[in-house]
Amino acid sequence: MAGPEVSAGVLASSPAEPRALAEPTTQFTSLIFDEGARRAIGREQEDRSFASDLNLDQIITTIAGDREERDLITAVLYGHLDDVSTVYFRHEVFQDLEDRTLLEQIQHFAELMRQVRVHLEQVKKMDYRYQREGWFLDAAAIYCDAVSGLADDLATARLRSRALRSFRDFLIRYVTSAEFSSLVSDTKDRQAALAEIRYCIRIRGDKVEVSRYEGQADYSAEVLDTFERFKQGAVKDYRVKYRTWPPMGHVGAQILQLVARLFSEEFAGLDQYCREHDGFFDETVRVFERELQFYLAYLDYIGPLRSAGLSFCYPEVTADSKEIFVRDTFDLALAKKRVGGHEAVVENDFHLAGPERIFVVSGPNQGGKTTFARTFGQLHHLASVGCPVPGRSARLFLYDRLFTHFEQEEDLAKMSGKLEDDLVRIRDVLQSATSNSIVIMNEIFTSTTLRDARFLGEKVMKKVMQLDLLCVFVTFVDELASLGDSVVSMVSTIVPENPAERTYKVVRGPADGLAYALAIAEKYNVTYERLRLRVGL
Repeated sequence: MAGPEVSAGVLASSPAEPRALAEPTTQFTSLIFDEGARRAIGREQEDRSFASDLNLDQIITTIAGDREERDLITAVLYGHLDDVSTVYFRHEVFQDLEDRTLLEQIQHFAELMRQVRVHLEQVKKMDYRYQREGWFLDAAAIYCDAVSGLADDLATARLRSRALRSFRDFLIRYVTSAEFSSLVSDTKDRQAALAEIRYCIRIRGDKVEVSRYEGQADYSAEVLDTFERFKQGAVKDYRVKYRTWPPMGHVGAQILQLVARLFSEEFAGLDQYCREHDGFFDETVRVFERELQFYLAYLDYIGPLRSAGLSFCYPEVTADSKEIFVRDTFDLALAKKRVGGHEAVVENDFHLAGPERIFVVSGPNQGGKTTFARTFGQLHHLASVGCPVPGRSARLFLYDRLFTHFEQEEDLAKMSGKLEDDLVRIRDVLQSATSNSIVIMNEIFTSTTLRDARFLGEKVMKKVMQLDLLCVFVTFVDELASLGDSVVSMVSTIVPENPAERTYKVVRGPADGLAYALAIAEKYNVTYERLRLRVGL
């Protein structure tokens, strides 16, 4: 490979060797933003216009899935960062979670916290006081187990990230605090007291009597033993399994009221417990668990791709240099589909060095040109939100805005034609772009003649070169690939012995549409020499 790629490759971090880290902050504030870059998630002005062109909308929707925190996950994945330090802040958390043991412990904690939230949501829907209080007690018990367990796990984990080390420091203080210790102790006491309650129910017609259990015989065992002799092999279980706890009926509620009267001391203690620990869910734990979903969701998405042998890396991200590269990268949305269908995924490399800024991509149709353009955009966006990116190693640019111009179907409702629409859209992009922007254009000016497409393409390219921004320009106009030193020609390749078959590899090479035409002519024996032989000249 070219020299710039080799020398830059050593700069890309790996899970085994994260960058040198600062000491954790004294107060945990966020798992997503470091202390100096704390800001609101989901800014209304966040630009998402490029997402559908790059298939990022599909990727982000699948990552967020039906998780409870899908709105937060979606906002973070669209929330382009402005500073390199926050990108690396997130890299550190992802790198810590590369430890399989720690990841499983974190996932277990997240599952327990999900159960806590489910319990508390059920409490809001329950009509009867003691049923609500019982579920509240169960929620608190799960919470105590989850927090205590995570504190033990983090205490022995080899953490490198500032965020997780800071949260560990908080958790150590929290689990040893009087507040949490009281919650744990009171929860155990209430559970133990309620577990000791024994009572009998006597049903006579439409009357129900409840009394204390005083050693009466348990006839259920005798009944089961009596009917055991009639059992013939395995039988179907007709019991109904509820996804959530079924609502308590009025009869059950009245029985529970009678039980509470019989055991007034125990239930008075439950009342007091619920009053004293009404807000047991610590806000810092809540923030941690909520923001954790971003990392778990992304790792769940790329997990099957990694298992299929595809590489992900932690790119070096720079806001100062436009010398970028990536090895063995791929379109994330396409890879997800192909791996799911047990199909091979084509990987590509690219790099820009020195004055190079623009990739002009040409070649036969259906050869991977658009996929290359999408991959370029996906890589830079994912890098800008602090995620591992597809590839073995990479260095990418932290842009200010990402613009795309992909071909759109003509809107018959508009009074303008397709060419005019293209020109208006390109004008808007180039007026808004800066030298720190990225512009990706795919097959523009296809509605006009080759001569006009060449003329307009050159005008656009010269403006892009003047802005000195990073650009991918997919085009059928070969001449655009040789406009200056800042332009790099990339071509999609074919199988030499079968020109109709695409390799979907996009490589550096001269833009020469004649080479592809010649290959097709040779395949069908219609080259100039073959035709002369056939007509006898």
